[in-house]
This record gives sequence, structure tokens and C-alpha cells, in this order.
Amino acid sequence: MAAAPAVRRSELGDALRTCRNAFIGVGIMSCMINVLYLTGSLFMLEVYDRVLPSRSVPTLIGLAILAGGMYFFQGILDLIRGRILGRVGTALDESLNRRVFETIVRMPLTVGGRNDGLQPLRDLDAVRSFLSSMGPGAFFDLPWLPFYLAICFTFHVMIGLTALVGAIILVSLTLVTEYMSRAPAREATGLAARRNDLAATSRRNAEVLIAMGMSGRLTNRWVEANQNYLAGNQRASDIAGGLGAIAKVLRMTLQSAVLAVGAYLVIHQEATAGIIIAGSILSARALAPVDLAIAHWKGFVAARQSWHRLNLLLEKMPERTGQMLLQNPSSRLSVEGISMVPPGDQKIIVQDVTFALEAGSALGVIGPSGSGKSSLVRALVGVWQPFRGKVRLDGAALDQWSSDVLGAHIGYLPQDVELFAGTVAQNISRFDPEANSEKIIAAAKEAGVHQIIIKMRDGYDTQVGEQGTSLSAGQAQRVALARALYGDPFLIVLDEPNSNLDTEGDEALTRAVRAARERGAIVVIVAHRPVGIEAVDQLLVLREGRMHAFGPKETVLGQVLQRVNPPTPIKIVSEGGVAKP
Repeated sequence: MAAAPAVRRSELGDALRTCRNAFIGVGIMSCMINVLYLTGSLFMLEVYDRVLPSRSVPTLIGLAILAGGMYFFQGILDLIRGRILGRVGTALDESLNRRVFETIVRMPLTVGGRNDGLQPLRDLDAVRSFLSSMGPGAFFDLPWLPFYLAICFTFHVMIGLTALVGAIILVSLTLVTEYMSRAPAREATGLAARRNDLAATSRRNAEVLIAMGMSGRLTNRWVEANQNYLAGNQRASDIAGGLGAIAKVLRMTLQSAVLAVGAYLVIHQEATAGIIIAGSILSARALAPVDLAIAHWKGFVAARQSWHRLNLLLEKMPERTGQMLLQNPSSRLSVEGISMVPPGDQKIIVQDVTFALEAGSALGVIGPSGSGKSSLVRALVGVWQPFRGKVRLDGAALDQWSSDVLGAHIGYLPQDVELFAGTVAQNISRFDPEANSEKIIAAAKEAGVHQIIIKMRDGYDTQVGEQGTSLSAGQAQRVALARALYGDPFLIVLDEPNSNLDTEGDEALTRAVRAARERGAIVVIVAHRPVGIEAVDQLLVLREGRMHAFGPKETVLGQVLQRVNPPTPIKIVSEGGVAKP
């Protein structure tokens, strides 16, 4: 008989289970707090039934001191319980924030850019915020509702029945709140994601919006998206707030109803005067957790949806396990029949590409726009996984390496250069905290950017600003080239590295490629300008995602030029009308 498949444990559940002892402590404190909540009812019962008939001031003072002490301990326990729940939320965040951040980074490479990239972070914030609020305390108090109802029944059956009817109504109202708030909360989350995505996109493209007069139009679109979000959020708030107001009114009505029932019983001499006040306070206390739960239901629904989304995301993108360390690559790059499909898409844009390069080789990749050149180089550096085929370094497929280990052997300059907030030195060294200044300077010199950097206001300590805004496009590209060359990686992949370079930058790029080849590296360059492939010895031509030519540069260039400009035979017509070449 086949064994049942193992059930995959939830990472969020595992993180929360590490706080089991804290929850046990909160449960014990909730027990003590709810027992201490009887203080007010019992105090009023004793005052009306003992102090007033006996007119004993010492008894009143003693009861007041006892009640004050119990209220004090109740407040301390309530404070500690809130602090513990806040720490639980913080502990959950601390155990998952690294994993969530890694997921945010990997998500565009797995599912594409068709989602709100920061939603997992907001989901984690929503779960943490709810755990740190008063909502969980209400849920810990809810199981004590039968306990309070039982005490109401000990006062008198009529008081117990009145409280029971009120409890049934409020619990039913809680279920209605759950049913009615689920869809609006989900809709509000989706509208918020669309609004935030539009704002982030507009911020990244601010120069285009201003220069081309698109700012007003995009502002109108954002206002419309924001109005939709506000309307959706208002619907969710109206439902939760309206039902919360109804619950509050019902609780106050119930308290008055218990007073009326108690007065009726006293009139008919079936209860003492103290039971009127004590029953009213106790019934109100019994239903307070229900009232509080309804008030925090919106946060609970949002946290539950966030929990569900995070669980699904972490299951789809499991944590990468530690992989065996392989020898540093040093001899060969082989591409074995790879086909590429963009993340989140289904269309094959690179198909059946096969080639191999030895150490010291440089490959130029050329072809018309949209032929799949950038998609191919993304596969070479491991950021996109091939739909079919394998990319290997020294015979080992890239997926046998962890990204952190593999990244030390790869230099990558993408088509769209992105620098990070930090110093020039930090960007070149890939933010290595143990970076060697000699290696940073060596990479900068190899990229031909050293002289440019030392002329900056703070040299290598110059802050580049968010996305490299304090540098020109050419400077940013040359700093990014130095980052790709840092640490003498074995495989260097440059996607249109000279798109923003001047003549001096082109010469520096050519020198850098030749220097890398001399030390035994493999260089792959995507280029649209002849100067970009000046230092390569191999050439690959892509057309419509397929490999049309591969081989030595001179041979392939001759084939390409022959196809573009085929020789036209010259015909000479003799006097006799016979054509001769």
C-alpha cells in the first residue's frame, strides 16, 4: 500500500508555533484577568447586600481596598498580556522578514511583473499589526462567555436567560460581520494594490511624464484609482463600523434589560437589590469580548487574507536549501538547446539555442530588436530559468549552484542599469561588507571609470542616490560595468554595455573585454553597434528567437553581410545579343 504524501507544513504556522509558550502565557493571563473581571460585580453585590443594610463603614473600606488591589493586578496583567502579544507580532516579523524579502526579489523572475511587488511585505505588516492589537485579546476572552453566563444563571434563571438571548444575538451578529466583510475587504486590497502600482510606476517615470506633458493625464488616472480604492475601503469600513455600532447599542440595551429584569425580581422579592447592579455589570462584561471582536473584525479579516496570500506565495516559492559547494568554474560555458519563456508568460521567445565557449573566449550576440538577445543573456546568468535545455559552467547546470555562490563567479551588466542608494564603492563591491579597497579600485580601473570617480566630490564615498540619480547615464553605466568586473568573475555578461558611452567609454569597454579574456574569463556581449563587438572572437546571430549563425567573428560577419547585400551579377550584352558575364 502506497504511503500517503507528506503534508507540507506552513512556514507561517511554523513561525507562529515558535511562540507557543507566549500564547500559553497569554492564555493563563486571560484566565486570571477574566476571573478578576468579577471584581466589579461582586463589589457591587456586597455593597448593596451587606454594607448598606449594616451601615458598616469599616466593611466598606475593606471591600474598597480589596477591590482596588484586584483592579490593580487586573490592569498589570492586561498590560503584560498586551506587551506579550506585541512581542509575538515582532517575533513573527523577525523570523519571516528575510524570507519575505527574498521572495519579493525572486517574484519578478518567477511570475513576472504582473503583481504588486510589495504586497508580501504589506501582508506581513498586516499580520504583525493584528497580532499586536487588542483583537487577539478579544479572541482569548471569548471562551469565557459561557462562564459569565453561568454566573448570571446562578443569580437567577431570568437574568441568565436575558443574558443568553443577548449573547446569541451578538454572536449571530459576529457571523454576519464575517460573511458581509469578506468580499469588500478583498476588493479593497486589490484596489489598493492597483493604486500603489500606478503611483510607483509614475514615480519611476517622472521625467517622461513631465517632459511629454503626461503628468496631468496620469494624475487623473491616479485620482480615479484612488477614488475606487477609497470607495472600496469605505464599503469595508461601513460594514464593519455599522455592525460594530449595532453591537454596541445591543450590548447597552442588554445591560438595561438585565437591570429591568433584576428590578422586576426585586419587586417580587425573588432577588436582592445587589443582584440588579451585579447582574447588569456581569452581563455587560460577558458580551464585551464579542463587542471588541466585532470592532476589530476588519483587521482580523485583513490579517487572515494576508496570512492566506503569504502562505500560498511561500508554498509556490519554497526556500532554497543549502547546496553542495562546487569547484570554482574556470574552463567552459555550454548552452544546450535552451528555450526561453518570460516569467508569467507562455510564449517561447528563444528557441533551441546551442553553443559552447572556452575560457578566454568572448562572444558577441547580435540581431534585430525583439530577437531574444536579452532573454538569452538572462538565462546565461541564471535569473531566468530555461523552459527547456540547460546552461552549464564546467559541466554543472546553473541550478546546482546557490545564487549567492554563483553570483561571485558572474558579472552582469543588464540593459537597464540600476544602481542602489549607497556610495560608489559600495555599488562597485556589490555591497560586500568585507570588500577590499584594492579590488574596488582594480575593477574601476578595468572599467575605465577610476579617473571619473576620483574627480567626484567625495571620490569613492560619493553617494549615488536612489537609482543612481546623482550620476549621469554614462557614469552610471561605467560604474555598473565596474560592478560586473569586481572580483574577477569567470563569466561576464554585458547587455548593450555601450548604449550610453562616449568614444572614451567605448575604448575602455574594449580594453576591459580584452583584459578579461587574457585572465581566462568568458565574456558575452549583446551589442547593436560594431564597436561593441570589437574585442570578441565569436559571434552569434539571433533572428526571431532562433540561432541563425554562430562561429568565428569574421566568418559570421561575412555571412551576415552577404545576406544583407548579396552580390549582383554583372551582365554584358555583346553585339550579337548574347549575354556574357
